[in-house]
Amino acid sequence: MSTLAANALGVAGSGLQDVAASEASLRRFLHGLPGVDQVGLEARAATLGTRSIKTTAKAYAIDLAISMIDLTTLEGADTVGKVRALCTKGRTPDPTDPTTPRVAAICVYPDMVATAKAALQGTDIQVASVATAFPAGRAALPVKLADTADAVAAGADEIDMVIDRGAFLSGRYLDVFNEIVAVKEACKRPDGTYAHLKVIFETGELQTYDNVRRASWLAMLAGADFIKTSTGKVAVNATPPVTLLMLEAVRDFRAQTGVQVGVKPAGGIKTTKDAMKYLVMVNETLGDDWLTPHWFRFGASSLLNDLLMQRQKLTTGRYSGPDYVTVD
Repeated sequence: MSTLAANALGVAGSGLQDVAASEASLRRFLHGLPGVDQVGLEARAATLGTRSIKTTAKAYAIDLAISMIDLTTLEGADTVGKVRALCTKGRTPDPTDPTTPRVAAICVYPDMVATAKAALQGTDIQVASVATAFPAGRAALPVKLADTADAVAAGADEIDMVIDRGAFLSGRYLDVFNEIVAVKEACKRPDGTYAHLKVIFETGELQTYDNVRRASWLAMLAGADFIKTSTGKVAVNATPPVTLLMLEAVRDFRAQTGVQVGVKPAGGIKTTKDAMKYLVMVNETLGDDWLTPHWFRFGASSLLNDLLMQRQKLTTGRYSGPDYVTVD
């Protein structure tokens, strides 16, 4: 394991510091992880999804979910005006109710980081930027590192990178590990601090639950601050079973190393009911330690509007409908 990864994670003394000493040792470790019980995993995720949250608990959960959103625009047609408007919505999700929480972050492409940073000045909303040739990740390492460094230099607080799924599925685990370590180093600022690194697996392309578990441990060993399901750009994005598996991975990783890593499901989470299922899953699997925006995020945009409509209904007793929230 590189000095950077070992120091960043504090895994010295955990028995994991030599895991990435070679391709063989890393493969041996990842393939030695317990196999995933598919039936058990899917059944538990389904059971947790049936829990009902009502009244004051629901109001609390809605506000918590809003505060965990990475409000995102990642389109080729993005403009300065669109990013500024999104930042305004993140700062004041419901202009009619100043008690509405702000979102956790605004997520944009690297060339829009400076715009978002300026628009969010004076708030604690983070600016997140996708990098490393998002979403496919098909670029040479120097290009990926330059992409990351440019976003950090522009003021990005967080970097969302994509792993090389081709390398991972080919069994070139050490290549993937070393790339994450290198991107983590590219997140370093002149003052010695680091932008937080979220590592995206694109779980819909990883084929098996066992691969999701291996990717989770691989990313955490390499220094990920967050592990993230998806880019939102493929047919299959976040699902409850995959997210539950990743939650279990960060739980087990902290138990072994003492290091806490965040989780971000992204793509396909559109309704308040969906968000409640994920919050129940976090609470039941990890407890209060992860029930904050610092450790759990939703990668979503349309979700915010539904949360706002449900919040208005709880406050006023009336369901306002989509015409009473802004369109992203």
